[in-house]
Amino acid sequence: MSQNKVNKIDPLSFINQQRSISKKRSVQNRLIDFKEIYVPKDEPELKAQADRCLDCGNPYCEWKCPLHNYIPNWLDLVQKEKYDLAAELMHETNPLPEICGRVCPQDRLCEQACTLNTGFGAVTIGAIEKNVTDRALAKNWRPDLSLVSNSGKSVAIVGAGPAGLGCAELLARNGVKAVVYDKYPEIGGLLTFGIPGFKLEKDVVKKRREFLEDIGVEFRLNTEIGKQVSIEELQQDFDSIFLGMGCYTPVTGNLPGSQTAGVVKALDFLIGNVNQQQQFNMQGYPAIDVSGKKVVVLGGGDTAMDCVRSAIRLKAASVDCVYRRDEASMPGSPQEVKNAKEEGINFIYNKQPIEICVDGEKLVGVKVAETVLEEEATSNRKNFVVDDNQTSLLEADIVILAFGFKASPADWFEKLGVKTHANGLVVTKPTEEYDLPYQQQTDANAVFAGGDMVRGADLVVTAIAEGRQAAREILAFLNVA
Repeated sequence: MSQNKVNKIDPLSFINQQRSISKKRSVQNRLIDFKEIYVPKDEPELKAQADRCLDCGNPYCEWKCPLHNYIPNWLDLVQKEKYDLAAELMHETNPLPEICGRVCPQDRLCEQACTLNTGFGAVTIGAIEKNVTDRALAKNWRPDLSLVSNSGKSVAIVGAGPAGLGCAELLARNGVKAVVYDKYPEIGGLLTFGIPGFKLEKDVVKKRREFLEDIGVEFRLNTEIGKQVSIEELQQDFDSIFLGMGCYTPVTGNLPGSQTAGVVKALDFLIGNVNQQQQFNMQGYPAIDVSGKKVVVLGGGDTAMDCVRSAIRLKAASVDCVYRRDEASMPGSPQEVKNAKEEGINFIYNKQPIEICVDGEKLVGVKVAETVLEEEATSNRKNFVVDDNQTSLLEADIVILAFGFKASPADWFEKLGVKTHANGLVVTKPTEEYDLPYQQQTDANAVFAGGDMVRGADLVVTAIAEGRQAAREILAFLNVA
């Protein structure tokens, strides 16, 4: 919980010092590469921005964060120029603070809940978290785990995404050997293979991997459970198993013509790009050439923004983003939409894709129908009605489907005893069935699960939170003090 500050330099700094958002590289410069677009803040600016915090008695920012980060406390340390202590406190609740500082929607979480957001401008929590952690890791800061004793227990973690990393880090901090398996050649899951470098450079993830290995986490990459290693081997070799495999199956919308050459699933497009840039040589993920082509991206979420902003950097002749509702209803980050507009993306609203159009076997475009929005009495989100009498053709050489993702249950779940809902998401036990609050335990003995494969495609920070919750439950299950 938050503690009162002392020696605050200026009690009215939230008025005298305006909110300062991170500066961006110029559009001209950022469109020629996949480097992050936000420029790091210097320490005096971090200190000044941290000093704007009111240190509310009941910190809404802390409660709105799924990880309940000690935000006012580490803002106080930053204001006092105690940057390493601030980084240490950040890590007490968050194993990936520099990543959350980059990709979390602070405008919907901590900064949205900031008391100053009522008219003075929220404290720039995300930028401070990112910059302070970057500085600590650049100096090779590590937590002092010298007093942690080896429990003799070990846990297999399937999936090196945010949930798996969140689980592994907390287990390692408590003397449990965490061994993380992943079929990809690098850790991070969608952090590495789904989020482009202009939002999260891959060296950031690699540096986090070094940190985790230094505190005792072991990674076994290019290893798919059920192929290179059987699930029975994990059951025999480990005291418990955590499943954090995410949601990777694309939603296609059953769009007629979606099997046409030139129609690409969003994740295939994004992974293919990372595969080429990082020279991973992964089979089955070729880079998609969009140079000089008309690209149409269907969807309005953050994945769609990743696709449109990647396509324009890959020298597409034009990039259109088509969404079935209005701009205010888009599920993606407003900041990402703004960035995309700055970079030359054309947005087309109130259009429902109804068919991929071909001439012979050649893709020519997308047939769309007008939509009319209607107020929903039971929802804050507007419903829409398709007017099939008002249709048009959007010309395209490449169409990218970015409708979202659904569950990807493994074929060995049944053998393991893991049950799934009708939609493929993993079933975890309700709290009341246990003496201990094992919310993340599955029907299989000693097997826990969390993140997107349990709750559906969601935020990075919620996946981390569920991975950490599962780690706490595993520690109790294994009787590790």
